[in-house]
Amino acid sequence: MANHKATKKDVRQAAKRRDTNRYYGKTTRNAIRDLKANTDVKVYGEQLPDVISQIDKLAKRGIIHKNKAANLKSKLAKKANLTAAA
Repeated sequence: MANHKATKKDVRQAAKRRDTNRYYGKTTRNAIRDLKANTDVKVYGEQLPDVISQIDKLAKRGIIHKNKAANLKSKLAKKANLTAAA
């Protein structure tokens, strides 16, 4: 257990940040899951920019790595192109 006043404060701050990051990460994962489950091309195209924006925000905040964000966006865009062509 932390003994110094500043260390105790740091533990509190880290817990608060962890909860916030978990919330944003889980919300984005749910949005990605819902987007992948969607089969309607028009709705997929409408929701895709919002999900990509969420992914970019996670990468900007450092919750996920920038390469992971790029891979996620690439896979979603690839699926959008395949469903639009079909």
